[in-house]
Amino acid sequence: MPEYYPPLGFHFRVEFDLFGIGEESTDARFKEVSGLNASLGSETYDEGGENRFSHRFPNRASYGNLVLRRGMLPSSEIVTWCRKAIENFDFETSNVSVILLNNEHEPLASWEFVNAWPTSWSVDSFNAEDGKIVVESLELSYNYFRRTQ
Repeated sequence: MPEYYPPLGFHFRVEFDLFGIGEESTDARFKEVSGLNASLGSETYDEGGENRFSHRFPNRASYGNLVLRRGMLPSSEIVTWCRKAIENFDFETSNVSVILLNNEHEPLASWEFVNAWPTSWSVDSFNAEDGKIVVESLELSYNYFRRTQ
């Protein structure tokens, strides 16, 4: 595929520094990653004598939560990490990398989420009339993310 085509979003991998979980681990295989967004806040300053407008200045960046979805695993270090945080209030942070791959399985772009910690874990509903796999969702907060490639 020529380089000028936009990349496809279905070929990616997720890595967790805390556990050494990378591309070989089934624990890091997710079907969906969302929440890659950042925005700048702004501050308004009203200048004395200037009534036509207010000055607006940028301030801190804010980041949405990283949401990871996958088929539920009966045994998972990542879910144990989430349970420790949610059930025992025992927090351990991990850097998490999301890597978009090309058709040769080489990185096209990657993002590192610094000091991530779990804020939510959920399982989709069970339904006897559907033949769908059970999907679990993990939601992570973090300090910031940066594009690393």
